[in-house]
Amino acid sequence: MVIMSVDLGLARTGTAICDKFEMLASPLLQINERDRDKLLERLTALAKERNAELIVVGLPKNMDGSEGESAQNARSFARELEEKSGIKTDLQDERGTTVTAHNYLNTTNTRGKKRKSVVDTVAAVIILEDHLNKRKNMNVG
Repeated sequence: MVIMSVDLGLARTGTAICDKFEMLASPLLQINERDRDKLLERLTALAKERNAELIVVGLPKNMDGSEGESAQNARSFARELEEKSGIKTDLQDERGTTVTAHNYLNTTNTRGKKRKSVVDTVAAVIILEDHLNKRKNMNVG
């Protein structure tokens, strides 16, 4: 199944996609859009263009597992995206993904403007990889 992931941000939103065999998560693009309706339109168009069958939205829980305003925003955004696109959405706990993305970028010595332009997309890849691992573990046994 082709799955697209979304790392929702206030100013920048990262996206990633996997192949139909769910083996490889790859970065797509970063969308610089603050307007919610325009962002929903762009993500819907991107998902349809890539034949996504599922869209996974990162759920920013607090470190103690509770959900604050950002998590509630992600939940409502995922619902709106599903309604607009007609593609099922799912949520994936994204605790630590941005830190992990920064660590990856440190190892590749990605700095400055380049780092800012890719960190959300790298986070989207990590969200998608976590979701793919969850799906594989659910199918085992």
